[in-house]
This record gives sequence, structure tokens and C-alpha cells, in this order.
Amino acid sequence: MVVFSVFYPATDGARFDAAYYNATHIPLVEKAFKSTGLAGVQVFHGLSAGDGGAAPYLAMAHLSFESAAALQASLTGPRAAEVFGDIANFTTIQPVTQVSAPL
Repeated sequence: MVVFSVFYPATDGARFDAAYYNATHIPLVEKAFKSTGLAGVQVFHGLSAGDGGAAPYLAMAHLSFESAAALQASLTGPRAAEVFGDIANFTTIQPVTQVSAPL
């Protein structure tokens, strides 16, 4: 299993439409990547930093894939452009991504 994490940094003046993200973008991701190995999605809203200060990220999503090959098949597959193109519909933030695996 691998996890593709997408972090949306808290940025002054940035737009992030959480309602659109939850109601439209995440279901699009699930439909687009399910056939290429998406196993699950978890979405979180940043509440605070560990020291109680402002959260460094407004939101984050963790997409679990069956394998690294499944992740690549999704990110380069026929619906990848549709998923990435939808980002502009809910945010002006440049997301930060990371691929991880269990230790």
C-alpha cells in the first residue's frame, strides 16, 4: 500500500472552498481513480498546530492505493487531467504532495 497525501497550506488571501472540495472534488477523485487502484480517501481540516498556534494546512487528503503501480496508473491515467483541472474550481492554493508507505 502507498498513500498519496495532498496538503493545502494556509496562505494569506488564498481561496479554499471546502464545501465544493467535499461535495464535488473528492467524489470526482474517488470515481476517477477507483478503477486504477484507489483503495480509500480520508480528508481532514486543519484545526491548529501542535503548539496551539494556527494550523499550517487548511486541509489535507490522504489517498490510499493498492500499490505504487496503482498510484502511477491513477496519476497518469485517462482521468488524471480532469481531476487536476478541477483544482482551480475550489482553491488558489498550490497543493503540496507526498507519497508515503507504512514503515
